[in-house]
Amino acid sequence: MQIYAHRGASYDFPEMTMLAYENAVKQGADGFECDLRRTKDGVAVLWHDADLKRRANSDAVVAEKTFKELKSIYPEMIELNEFLDFAITEKKSLLLETKHPVPSRTEIENRVVKKLHAESKRIEKAGIDVTVMSFSWFAIERIKALDKKISTTFLLHDYTPWFSTRYSSAHSIGPGIGTLRKKPALAQKIKAVGKKLNVWTVDEPSDIILCRHLGVDKLITNRPAFAREVLAAN
Repeated sequence: MQIYAHRGASYDFPEMTMLAYENAVKQGADGFECDLRRTKDGVAVLWHDADLKRRANSDAVVAEKTFKELKSIYPEMIELNEFLDFAITEKKSLLLETKHPVPSRTEIENRVVKKLHAESKRIEKAGIDVTVMSFSWFAIERIKALDKKISTTFLLHDYTPWFSTRYSSAHSIGPGIGTLRKKPALAQKIKAVGKKLNVWTVDEPSDIILCRHLGVDKLITNRPAFAREVLAAN
C-alpha cells in the first residue's frame, strides 16, 4: 500500500504549499495529491476551493482572476508547472484531482494532458506514476478521449451510483474512508471488476489498518509519517 500526502503534509503545514510538499518528502510519502483549477488566463494552479475565502480570507474566485492577481493575494499558491517539476526532481508519484463544476468545463483536463505530454520523457526517466482524478464522470472520460494511456481515478461521493462506478473508464476508484468504513464490502466489489482502490482521506489509526486489510492500493492522508508509524506498529 502506497502512502500519498493529501495536499502535502497538510496536518502539520499549510495545504498545497511548497512547504507542505517539501515536508511530505521528509515524512516519507510515496507521492503527492493535489487539486487543480484553471485561472482566468489559463494557468493550472493547485487550489481546492472555488475561491480564496478559506485560505486567504478573500472573496476572489480562481476562475475569475489571473495567476498574477491570485499570487498577489496568496503568494504561496503553486502552479502545475512548478509542482510537476518538483515531483519529478524528488521522484514522487502524483494524484492530480481536477475540480468541477467550473466555467471552463474540461479545459483543465486539456491543460493537464498537454503538460503531461510535454514532460513525458522526464516523468518516465524519474520512474514516477501520474494519475488524474476527478469526482466528475465526464472529466475522466475526457482524459480517456485525450490520451487513454494516462492513468485515471474516478472519485466517489456517498451517493455515486454503482452503475457510474462500474462503467467508468477509470483504472482505479476512489471512495472516501467514511464510505469504505460503512461499506467495507465495496472494496472487494471494486477489485472484482478489475479496478484498483485509492482511498481518501485516511488519518485515524483504525482506518489506516482497515485500508491495509481491504487491500487498498493508494492511501491518501494528511499525515504520511504518522500513517507509516501506524503500519509499522501493527
